[in-house]
Amino acid sequence: MSLRRSLKPLAAVVAIGAPGYIYYRFRTKQESFDIPVRVKGPDGKSEMTTRTFPLLPLATLEARLNQNATAHAQTRPGGLVWKYATASLASNDPLEDANANAIVQRDSSDPAAPGDFLFFAVMDGHGGYETSQLLSKVLIKAVAAKISTLNTEPTSPKSTWWGGLRSALFASSSSSANSKQTAGPGDSDPQRVSSAIQDAFVELDHELISAPLRILASNLDEESRKKGTTPDLSQHPLALKSMHPAISGSCALMSVFDTAHRNLYVAVTGDSRAVAGIWEPSEDGKGSWRVEALTEDQTGRNPSELARMRSEHPKEEENDVIREGRVLGGLEPTRAFGDARYKWPRTIQQALNQAFLVGNGSSMRNPPTLFKTPPYVTAQPVVTHRHLPLTEASSKPNYFLVMATDGLWDELSNDDVISLVGGYLSGVKGTVPKSDLPSLVPIASGASGVEGKRNKKSNKTDGSWAFVDDNVSAHLIRNAFGGGDEGTLRRRLSIPAPFSRRYRDDVTVTVVWWENGNEHQAQISKDQLKAKL
Repeated sequence: MSLRRSLKPLAAVVAIGAPGYIYYRFRTKQESFDIPVRVKGPDGKSEMTTRTFPLLPLATLEARLNQNATAHAQTRPGGLVWKYATASLASNDPLEDANANAIVQRDSSDPAAPGDFLFFAVMDGHGGYETSQLLSKVLIKAVAAKISTLNTEPTSPKSTWWGGLRSALFASSSSSANSKQTAGPGDSDPQRVSSAIQDAFVELDHELISAPLRILASNLDEESRKKGTTPDLSQHPLALKSMHPAISGSCALMSVFDTAHRNLYVAVTGDSRAVAGIWEPSEDGKGSWRVEALTEDQTGRNPSELARMRSEHPKEEENDVIREGRVLGGLEPTRAFGDARYKWPRTIQQALNQAFLVGNGSSMRNPPTLFKTPPYVTAQPVVTHRHLPLTEASSKPNYFLVMATDGLWDELSNDDVISLVGGYLSGVKGTVPKSDLPSLVPIASGASGVEGKRNKKSNKTDGSWAFVDDNVSAHLIRNAFGGGDEGTLRRRLSIPAPFSRRYRDDVTVTVVWWENGNEHQAQISKDQLKAKL
């Protein structure tokens, strides 16, 4: 075909269709919005400027809200149907949050059988995704293994703990095998179980932080020892696999439901939060949801955390360990996995940086200026125990637990979250004015916990909530960023990374509840019952 012939159809379109084309482009022009963002100027310093971004279609954003949403139902011994849903929304690229869950069934020979241990965890990574992703693979295993030792004597020294965990830490892929838990009197004692969970968190973090040191020590030859030089281990197969989870960081929140003994344990390291909604009937037959915070945010703005931090360091550091609510003025959570720059001595940081990172063209950030007497951060969790009302005969939920990373609590109060989940479970649909929800879903204040965040957004009564999502966790995320206000929702979720981080954080939410029902009525999830031991 000649060039002239090929141009004829195009000429016809231009001659005949130009007005229509211009009209179409004018009417369908991409909507956009302006926001202030922080960028690096020509001199390398940060400065504020205004950027224009396209306003994404609602359908695109709703697909993003449900991209990582999952929901499951499992019928367990006694006819209880356990339901749990998780959703996450990224602000960072890639997402730095993670989550995990597992159900471990008691062996039929167990005196406490039938019953299960149900594990749910959310991890809030910072400074990278490596620590949170690793925790999603090994934290539940570590806690479940520790609880199992309450009923049996250890069969091997602590070194075997590392040997078994090492393969889990650095395996290229992980597999889950069906397993059963044999237990006895040991795991019926809430104090012993709480201590076991604490020990598992601390020991796991110790292994994460120690892994690069072990590799360095095993690769020091005699000449390096004599000269005091550091070998280049940047090409070692475990170089980055061991360093990245140690130097990035992650908060972790775990709930352990022991259905045989009707116990709930909630362990928190960091500033993620768990809040329960507990149905309390009233004499008039209406009832309300009592709001009970099961964790306290572990930041420098929590008075008990501030006092603990000061007590663990010399008197002369009293005004420095926490600056503006942050550890040494930098890290917001006072407890976390990883974050080795707040834990390793300076000399260790320098040696490991030289050994593993320099040869890969990267480096650790220097310790904070006020860094003197490490460690400043611990992974030891605070564990809360509650008795579970599993014998209630109601076919409707009377208890639910919401676990979420701090990105949700930056936007919604405890009362907001319990109201929104309570409304979802009672079947509220459509758009509801915020001022009307308290009459539809009455709530009562219980334990409020300590909120350790600054610039908490006020609870406004104007605007509306949206009850349109099938997944209850996605439902909470939608309402955190706009709810029934479509314009606000579209603007906040249309901001791309890395600019979005100024306006919203990564968010991961897990909601757990149970209902009475018959086994044949339950919707069993495609993922079969798993015990990740």
